[in-house]
Amino acid sequence: MMAPSPPLQMKPVLAAILGLAPVLLGQDARQIVQESQQRGQVRSERYEGRLQVFEAGKTIAEKRWQYQRLGSYGASQSVLRFTAPPEVKGVALLVLNHPDRASDQWMWTPAIGRERRIALQDRSTRFFGTDFSFEDLEERDVNQFEYKLLGEETLDGVRCWRIETRPQKSKTSQYTSSVVWIRQPDYVPAQLESFLKDQVVRRLRYSRIEKIQGIWIARTLEMTDLRRKSRTVLELDKLEFDLPMQPDDFTVPALRRE
Repeated sequence: MMAPSPPLQMKPVLAAILGLAPVLLGQDARQIVQESQQRGQVRSERYEGRLQVFEAGKTIAEKRWQYQRLGSYGASQSVLRFTAPPEVKGVALLVLNHPDRASDQWMWTPAIGRERRIALQDRSTRFFGTDFSFEDLEERDVNQFEYKLLGEETLDGVRCWRIETRPQKSKTSQYTSSVVWIRQPDYVPAQLESFLKDQVVRRLRYSRIEKIQGIWIARTLEMTDLRRKSRTVLELDKLEFDLPMQPDDFTVPALRRE
């Protein structure tokens, strides 16, 4: 699902953390988001993910992947590799994040024995049958967006800041804007809604928030595609930070390794 300027991981994925409401009352929206990402900063990250895709209230697919990430938030490299079921095992995605532009992404597919670059116009498509798009798997550098504090709201019993983000002209995005809820007690994002014009098209909820190696992080992420009326639940297991990793493992040739 954290850095020098900028997770949310989104990180994923992955990625942000906030706290101490009295201290931050005088800060603006950008400062809150930046503080959130800095508090979640780690040198490296690894986890095993279990994904379940639901449609019409029923599980239609279950997948597993391994995820590794190296570098500062917004300028990091990550590799996501499916481990199950057999039909997707070995499929891998390399994401090279940049602080001043969209990420570079390559996918390796063992069945055809080659990698392909994910074009910018394809970033809005679903990632391998999940409700995450390719764009949702890149990190949101704090300097690529404009921010507006919309107010405060309680989610799941926790007081949060509501912050609107809009991509700057240099940032290529399928989304017109997003609204993020950041928990005041622990600086963890609670929810992210992504808009196309004035319509919410995806909603990401964070839960099972735990402190691991001194970092507060959500262990469960639930992405809902409101147009498809489907959702994907991602559970993070065996989560570890600050492991020794090599930059050579985050390259296009390295995608071919199993």
